Amino acid sequence: MSTRAVIFDFGGVFIDSPFDALVAAAEQRDLDPQHLLDVVFGPYDQDTDHPWHRLERGEISVVEARDEIVAASVADGGPEVDPFVLLAELSGSEIRHDVVDYCRSLRDAGLTTGLLTNNAKEFETFWRPLLPLDELFDDVVDSSAVGLRKPDARIYELSLSRLGVDAADAVFIDDAAGNVEGARAVGMQAVLIGPHRSDVPAALAQLRDIVGR
Repeated sequence: MSTRAVIFDFGGVFIDSPFDALVAAAEQRDLDPQHLLDVVFGPYDQDTDHPWHRLERGEISVVEARDEIVAASVADGGPEVDPFVLLAELSGSEIRHDVVDYCRSLRDAGLTTGLLTNNAKEFETFWRPLLPLDELFDDVVDSSAVGLRKPDARIYELSLSRLGVDAADAVFIDDAAGNVEGARAVGMQAVLIGPHRSDVPAALAQLRDIVGR
């Protein structure tokens, strides 16, 4: 099987994982990390009506999502959870240059590269300037712009269609297990990258084995 395209997630691949940042924030506040993940992100391996999922599909604003998450966090007597206070440290995230260099090497070698990200429209001014998108990718699919989010099969199919490749000819990398399984469900090969920077070399080695370069 030959690989013609590599499709990358953004957060957790090119910058530190928002999930890992939230776990760290929970531990600093003596809160249960899994409970905090559930409150802020909902069942992330599914595509539901949780406010974060609706935000990533572009159905509600970031302010509406925040207000719903804060309200839900105190509904059962728990502490107030403001997701954007907890995730504020991501604003200083450093780019993982080894991932950037590998992506660039793929495109220089003639492979097709894409970015497929679950994101919010209001976050564009933060994440888009962090990478030279036109230099690295043939196409960028932002969930909030297309009204779909991973792991919905349709967003992988949209990315593949826009890149002009079949699922069997593409490999996908993401830091969310459900998103990786979603890619495999449509026929792509996929790599799950761990949440820490120390996990990057192993993930890139796995990608190299699949891609052959």
